[in-house]
Amino acid sequence: MLRVMRKLITRRGTEHSLPLFLPVYQPQSPIVPLSVWGELQSVEGCILNAFFLYKNREIRKLFGNGLTLREYIKFDGLVMTDSGAFQALTGPLLLSNKAIVTFQEMIKTDIASPLDLISPPGENRTTAEQKLIVTLKRVREALDLTPGCILAGVQQGGRFPDLRRRSLEGLMEIGIEYLAIGSLVPFFNKNHDLKFVGAVLREARRIAGPQMPIHVYGAGDPVELPFLVALGADIFDSSSYAHYAKERWYMTPYGALRDPGPLMTGEYTCRCPACQAQVPGWEIMDDLPSLAWHNMWTIFETIRLIREALAAHRLDELLKDIIEVHQRWFPESLLPASWSTLHE
Repeated sequence: MLRVMRKLITRRGTEHSLPLFLPVYQPQSPIVPLSVWGELQSVEGCILNAFFLYKNREIRKLFGNGLTLREYIKFDGLVMTDSGAFQALTGPLLLSNKAIVTFQEMIKTDIASPLDLISPPGENRTTAEQKLIVTLKRVREALDLTPGCILAGVQQGGRFPDLRRRSLEGLMEIGIEYLAIGSLVPFFNKNHDLKFVGAVLREARRIAGPQMPIHVYGAGDPVELPFLVALGADIFDSSSYAHYAKERWYMTPYGALRDPGPLMTGEYTCRCPACQAQVPGWEIMDDLPSLAWHNMWTIFETIRLIREALAAHRLDELLKDIIEVHQRWFPESLLPASWSTLHE
């Protein structure tokens, strides 16, 4: 596959090199405050849940009086908003697609999301197809409601390749300029198996063409990002840095650790300020805020390494290095074998 460095240009005219990671930011309860993000010097954007903002009457009133999203969170970088589609998996939102999309336009997000219908991996074909049809209708409706921002055209289709293809073709007919792949990460999370993920992303890049930004919702494990980029993806978002920390997972470019063995033996040394300030370094695994900060730093360091590898046409070398260490640390992982299968 031809690997090129794409760019994203917002309606405001800001330009962002890809690949790009957008950490999930929760203004009411941030594990890593925005004041700390500045120390990373590489946070170009973030993603917020527009549904959480919308359902808070006091906050919604502030926005109705002219407050913008960037003013609210005191952040001038790229800001994307999610629609609350994930929350719909746990119960009815009592919210229409038109209402949440219009709200995102009003608060001046850079990238808005429609209220798509998520298809988990185990969902049957009939349900996945019905959700695909509704999602396409909602994307079409949302395009007319978002002249001031980019709209994410969301692919659904669950575990059915032909439905995924149908979704992509429908999105292209609608005229989207930004493709978001929905419900894909759970397929990778099952023992790092890339076979289905790889097939979906390769077809998405083929149908979308060489320049359209492709976003993978929910991708945020450093070990997966270089492979997703190699398969054609550009933009990722996740709250993984916080969720992993809560479960005491220490992120590395080669996979997340619960056992500090490679840290204790010196096989892996992290250069982030949080780890450098800790003596011994692995004790950070018992410090939730510091571990979350370390995890975020590791994700952005991974993005930096990917960009460097792309610019130097050395992405394959980076992937080879990751596989070598990953295989040694996680011998049961399907990552090496599934990646090899994709190249047969």
